[in-house]
Amino acid sequence: MERASGILMHITSLPGKYGAGVFGKEAKYFIDFLAESGFKYWQTLPLVMTDECNSPYKSFSAFAGNPYFVDPETLCSDGLITDNELSGAVVTDEYRCDYEKLDRERKILLANAASRVDKTLREKIERFISENPEIEKFCVFMARKAANGGKPWYDWTFDKTDADELFLWQFIQYEFFAQWSDIKKYANEKGIKIIGDIPIYVAYDSCDVWANPEQFDLDKNKYPVNVAGCPPDYFSRDGQLWGNPLYNWSYMKKDGYGWWIKRMEHTFNMFDGVRIDHFRAFDSYYAIDSKARDAREGKWKKGPGRDFIRTLRKLSENKLVIAEDLGDINDSVRELVNYSTFPGMRVFQFAFLGDPNSPHLPHNYIPNSVAYSGTHDNNTLLGYIWELEDGLRRRVLDYCGFEGENWDCKSSYDSVIKTLLRSSSDLVIFPLQDVLHYGSDTRMNIPGNPEGNWRFRVTKPQLDSINRAEIYYLNRLYGR
Repeated sequence: MERASGILMHITSLPGKYGAGVFGKEAKYFIDFLAESGFKYWQTLPLVMTDECNSPYKSFSAFAGNPYFVDPETLCSDGLITDNELSGAVVTDEYRCDYEKLDRERKILLANAASRVDKTLREKIERFISENPEIEKFCVFMARKAANGGKPWYDWTFDKTDADELFLWQFIQYEFFAQWSDIKKYANEKGIKIIGDIPIYVAYDSCDVWANPEQFDLDKNKYPVNVAGCPPDYFSRDGQLWGNPLYNWSYMKKDGYGWWIKRMEHTFNMFDGVRIDHFRAFDSYYAIDSKARDAREGKWKKGPGRDFIRTLRKLSENKLVIAEDLGDINDSVRELVNYSTFPGMRVFQFAFLGDPNSPHLPHNYIPNSVAYSGTHDNNTLLGYIWELEDGLRRRVLDYCGFEGENWDCKSSYDSVIKTLLRSSSDLVIFPLQDVLHYGSDTRMNIPGNPEGNWRFRVTKPQLDSINRAEIYYLNRLYGR
């Protein structure tokens, strides 16, 4: 892994006027910003469809793309939607994702576009679908879901699909991957590599479970025996009850991890690297009885361990894989991360929790690691420093070489950024909010809180307020 730096920002946060960020000219403008600032990486969150809380970590498919990322302007320039339809997709608030408008109107807009597909484009779509069987299954799943009034697959009673509905999803997925391919090509030509994100689990109501029930920990009625979550930790006093079905690792091993192989190959076709969420579950995972009331009732179970990691290593040759080794970590997990040779994560906001030997303290960073000022689950850097107790705040800023009394200033936050840039970690990633010095009102997610998350957006003037020459200088000063 080269010594470099990058920015963490989800597609939804891109500038634009269509309710959420899309694969359009604003994405290329952001790539230009990265290149001109001396960054080499753009890390995104999962590009899949989201759940009812707008989270990309619980989706209808581990393979399919989010329809909201399809650029309406591209559809208009291709003659698939009208100027009036494009105008109708515009939102007035460019600072927050308008999921309500998207949920009401975007599928209708895409259906209008799909209805205007000509013979040549239809042939391209059919070829794309035939070459991507997991996407084909997803389209059937969504058409079947529509035929059953949107109910989850385990409540379906009707097994037929509407031809127009099926083609609509095929069209959406074709456009999603065609537009994303263009964005990634542009990024790579600018010297920017893109890091994706794999959620460790999938949703129970997903194409993955519907099409592959044997791969999951289900009973004879295809109901989850145990579900995923995590015990009480830094983020939640009662732990977190995620509710995803767990994997049937014994079956997966006999199957040669076929489903995971397809998932990783698909991911590496889309990205230059990937962060694997909740990597520790490959060592041992937290299993909660599906009838339990909260996550405190869970138990740890042994994961697939080295046997599975060997498969991952073969698949990821010459690709960056980041092992998200956060949370309740023990020696066994550390040994598995070391065995994998994948870089683990170091998070500055976890550095000062009381352990003088914490791996998150920058002087303990190793080269084969990825350092973050915070993740999508953390407060922003400014919010973190603001909310610290006075004595601890002083200690944090002293550590970073800021000696001023007026700590609420650009120099104090920059001292943290410089501390990470000059650390030994080969790769340093900053959430965009931290480079902008934005407060906690712009954080991406509060774990365990289902309301108000995943809505942060940046505008073009805000992006332009960042001094690119200054960031470029710091990246080069510290060899990034």
